[in-house]
Amino acid sequence: MPRKILWIDEETRSKDVSGKVYIVTGANSGVGLETTRQLVKQGGHVVMACRRPHAGEEVAKSFSGLEGSYEVMKLDLANLQSVRDFATAFQQKYDRLDGLDCNAGMVNPNSEPKYTEDGFEITMAASYFGHFLLTELLLDVLKRTEGSRMVILSSVVHAGSQNNRPNVHLDDLNCKNRPFNNFAFYGEAKVAVILYAKELAERLEGAGVTTASVHPGWARSNFGSGGGFLMRTMMAVMRPFTRGMSDSNEEAAQTSLHVLLSDDARNHSGAYFSQSSVLYRDRECRAGGWPMKSPNPNARNMDIARKLVDITCDLVGLEKE
Repeated sequence: MPRKILWIDEETRSKDVSGKVYIVTGANSGVGLETTRQLVKQGGHVVMACRRPHAGEEVAKSFSGLEGSYEVMKLDLANLQSVRDFATAFQQKYDRLDGLDCNAGMVNPNSEPKYTEDGFEITMAASYFGHFLLTELLLDVLKRTEGSRMVILSSVVHAGSQNNRPNVHLDDLNCKNRPFNNFAFYGEAKVAVILYAKELAERLEGAGVTTASVHPGWARSNFGSGGGFLMRTMMAVMRPFTRGMSDSNEEAAQTSLHVLLSDDARNHSGAYFSQSSVLYRDRECRAGGWPMKSPNPNARNMDIARKLVDITCDLVGLEKE
């Protein structure tokens, strides 16, 4: 029996967002591209924050004839200076930000850790540290924009199994003092983003900004395409066999769009939203939910969330508000 895909309702899909400004990271492909396309279709202006701006410009040609508009700006989430430069450039051009979609992410495809110029393991840098700094630097403009929203992509991987629930290692967030397993570390990064969304919702209570973390589904994106020969070969071999269980990029964009656009999502700040997914080891979670309770208790621990944010502020050179 085919699983049921969760789709935004017609009211949400037809909402006019003319005059609103959004940022979508990793907007040049996959889920980010389809999220951007729908926002532009509904009249929004989307800043496509891309590591490769030329790729963003190329795909944006497909928006011709849509109601809204776009601008491509360079952003490398694995480089903190690039994040700071982007935030400064954005705020020089725009005085509002209705939605920040922290969509980009990656997993180090290698068996050894890879560290950025800032000393962060690249999986955590691209998925968590970069988005953390970006969000914190844009908090003022988010607060000034009535009804603004922030969404950050997690993954079903964060859930693990009943016998193995991922958790963040607060004393070693960059895996420098323990054995490295790329997939397990990816799970840690995705726990971190859920905890950040929850902590930020708590911190911004009453400020008019809502937050969320999402699992978009098992998207048929270019995830893994940047890996070595073995990973690229494995992904190519698996693709025909997984097509019936995976999601199109349009289907995978639905959860982010729900959080960015729907009226109901604003009632659940800090919550975790999930597309249906056969990849959950916990069978009761496979139907997904907007929102749903994460089966991983480590992703719901507010004490860990607060400590994580304090540590992260120090690591990226920020003072916590």
